[in-house]
Amino acid sequence: MQTVTILGATGSIGVNTIDVINRHPDKFRVFALTGHRQIDKLIALAEVTNPRYVVVSDEDAFAKAKQVLSKSNCKAELLVGNEALNDVCRAAEVDTVMSAIVGAAGLLPTMAAVKAGKTVLLANKESLVMSGEIFIDAVNEFGASLLPIDSEHNAIFQCLPRDYQYGKVAEHGISKILLTGSGGPFIGLNAEELSEVTPEQACAHPNWDMGQKISVDSASMMNKGLEFIEAKWLFGLKEKDIEVVLHPQSTIHSMVQYLDGSVIAQMGNPDMRTPIAYGLSYPKRISSGVEPLDFSTLKDFTFSQPTKEKYPNLYLCIEACKQGQSATTRLNAANEVAVDAFLRKEITFTDIAKVNQTVLETIPCSKMTSIQQILEHDALARASANTVIRALS
Repeated sequence: MQTVTILGATGSIGVNTIDVINRHPDKFRVFALTGHRQIDKLIALAEVTNPRYVVVSDEDAFAKAKQVLSKSNCKAELLVGNEALNDVCRAAEVDTVMSAIVGAAGLLPTMAAVKAGKTVLLANKESLVMSGEIFIDAVNEFGASLLPIDSEHNAIFQCLPRDYQYGKVAEHGISKILLTGSGGPFIGLNAEELSEVTPEQACAHPNWDMGQKISVDSASMMNKGLEFIEAKWLFGLKEKDIEVVLHPQSTIHSMVQYLDGSVIAQMGNPDMRTPIAYGLSYPKRISSGVEPLDFSTLKDFTFSQPTKEKYPNLYLCIEACKQGQSATTRLNAANEVAVDAFLRKEITFTDIAKVNQTVLETIPCSKMTSIQQILEHDALARASANTVIRALS
């Protein structure tokens, strides 16, 4: 019986994790659920999982959470604040932490789980984008187990040799990692048309059901750029080892190409319960509730290369990856601020890349050796992004 804390329980990853767990009550129990402001949804999820703790990160939402919880059938203890998030990750009773908080807010509780030596199911790519080397060093130092949950990285993990050693690409006969991306809802538009798209259109992903921020990132391929950076740190890769390939059908989730000409691909319906179930049960497999592919109905498998003109955010991420940790930290921070401004209709869709590029180029790179330095650099980049947004709007 695994005991699980779910960070970001009200998001799509959190909800799907609960779905998988509820299919296997003999294998998993929930220790804590955490959420931010979707209080009614958080308490409703607590009613069906019966956790020991419910944690609200937003202190302004605590009063409502207390009221809603008191009227529910859930007997969980209510906690509030960032330190409570850390506590339910490092508690002795916890075996596994699902890290599914979106954005930089997920870094500290995920690191708390790592330093407690937990099995960490990583769906929060920003933890590695912001602090890759520090994060991986902590995983090794504290004996944590790190399993990727993003569909692409989970696919790569499944396609690599079981005895794969971190960074030993050539030794395992690997020539390249092929990171697939759908291209989002605007794959059929040209670069000029993108300036007119709305937040509602950007959030309408054709294949995946995701939150607003991730949906916008997918539309701009910033999400794929962040995944490029994440792949580097997860598997010990160099930039030349990774190639991004557009695959609109989202059936092949990623591939590993070997020196002998073989390509091993992980395929499946676009449903996050598949990688979640694999992460929860690794190295075994359990039912996820996902229907298997029906090959008699598959008609098209198309692939192409993403262009810099149409997807500048992807190439900004690759450049930041080459520059190092401070560059990826400030690019991630700038993007979070820019996407939020776009969703509030303060800037256009194409302005997101302008904000990101300006922040990346105007703040100099610096050596960062601690989480505190990373958070300070993150704050500096956010302030810079807000200045750029004010000028644009």
